[in-house]
Amino acid sequence: MNDRTKEDEERDEALEVFFQISSALIGNQSLDEILYQIVVRTADLVDSKICSLMMLNEEKGTLEIKATQSLSAEYREKPPIKIGQSVSGKVVMEKKVIQVEDVTKDPMYGFPEIARQNGLKSLLSVPMLVGAKVIGVINSYTEEVRVFDPHEIRLVRTMANHAAMAIEHVHMRAKEEKARTALETRKSVDQAKRILMKKYQMDEEAAHRLIQKMSMDRNKPVGEVASAIVMAAELK
Repeated sequence: MNDRTKEDEERDEALEVFFQISSALIGNQSLDEILYQIVVRTADLVDSKICSLMMLNEEKGTLEIKATQSLSAEYREKPPIKIGQSVSGKVVMEKKVIQVEDVTKDPMYGFPEIARQNGLKSLLSVPMLVGAKVIGVINSYTEEVRVFDPHEIRLVRTMANHAAMAIEHVHMRAKEEKARTALETRKSVDQAKRILMKKYQMDEEAAHRLIQKMSMDRNKPVGEVASAIVMAAELK
């Protein structure tokens, strides 16, 4: 006799997804690879024909497809959509889940012809949140008119939360790497300046200007030029 409830199954599915994404992050997979895994897994969980993950471009005020398991060139190459001119944009603005019964008939849906070409009907659009900030949406489409039940909505919400976590983690990792590189560059430049000051009897400002000039003349980053100066000094 199976005493497992739908909630038990939902919890296990969420934990399995969390484990997979955590493993991907620890393994230093690229963000594109992680997001692709998320849309594939989401499509499987709620039986979607097409699942896509769209990221918010705050500067342009648009949503852009960053991952989808769809093989349709028409869908994959959809142009960015303006916030306020689409169902997904409304999800971003209102920070809530929206269902559309038939995207080929809904006036808010921006690409009804693409939907018809791909046999798409119902849409579940879920916001990806980092704290109170929306960074994108996950869209799940079905081939038939359908109402997503609370269980399915919770599953896609879980996937959206995991996606937001993965994106935030990768962005933080990039910031940390940028800060580490900046610190290493600063150390190399300071060491190179000391070498030049001693060798050519110049002050710190003149040494710094010389490093910058060498960087521009050789079209090389300042840190790379500074490291070369240090290495050359160590070889003597």
